[in-house]
Amino acid sequence: MTQQQVRRPSFLQRLWKELLEPIVFAVLITQFIGTVVGVDGVSMMPNLRHHERVFLPKYETWLHKAGIGSFHRGDILVFKPPAAAEQRSFYGLWNYRPFLIKRLIGLPGDRIRISQGITYVNGAALDASFTTDYWKQQGCWDTGSQQANQALNDQNGIVTNQKEFTVPAGQYFVQGDNRTERGSEDSRFFGPIPLRDIAGRAAAVIWPIMRQENATYKCGQNLTPDQMVTFSGKSVLNWRLLSRPAAFNSLPTSPASTTQP
Repeated sequence: MTQQQVRRPSFLQRLWKELLEPIVFAVLITQFIGTVVGVDGVSMMPNLRHHERVFLPKYETWLHKAGIGSFHRGDILVFKPPAAAEQRSFYGLWNYRPFLIKRLIGLPGDRIRISQGITYVNGAALDASFTTDYWKQQGCWDTGSQQANQALNDQNGIVTNQKEFTVPAGQYFVQGDNRTERGSEDSRFFGPIPLRDIAGRAAAVIWPIMRQENATYKCGQNLTPDQMVTFSGKSVLNWRLLSRPAAFNSLPTSPASTTQP
């Protein structure tokens, strides 16, 4: 075949191959296979740090939304909060809801009660030593504030005060690992999260590769996330799977719950 007989790709073929195909492929991967999101803030300290990046297996979320499998207590979820809880403006052009990252505490049908900083699920106290040991060491574990003694708090005018709260069907109660006063904006302040607003489960930390071993938290100070925590000690490998703390396995299941812990 001579050079003159070789058919050159059309403009549309080149446009698809060089520009659109990589974009479509990337969107399909991030929406249906897996994606990476960044941790913004200190609400999941000490288990997740500001600026860390976590991997979400998106296929898992789509399966759950289709009724195949479910999220479990102790999972770390990325989700959009209710519109009344938090909205940000994109240069004044439109408002959007930023994604948050918290730990799943209560399944549909679970009864949640919080007293003196301890969370009770269906009447059983959750052993939260996976996070409270750190806050006790820092000297700022919150046991006396309103949010440390009620399941729902009306401080933001979104929910009404409730000592005990039953999670509605199709929704989840989430709470941050930061157990200082106002250390986390979560279901205590804006209520449960519907399944449709969950982007996925944080399965692993993938960035940065290394981190300093110790983190000191400046309790009760109005600082930015970067100012609030100082790091010290030797550098250790930061790649790690985000498994569910064993304490969640022993919590009783509510008869009204449609999923298992």
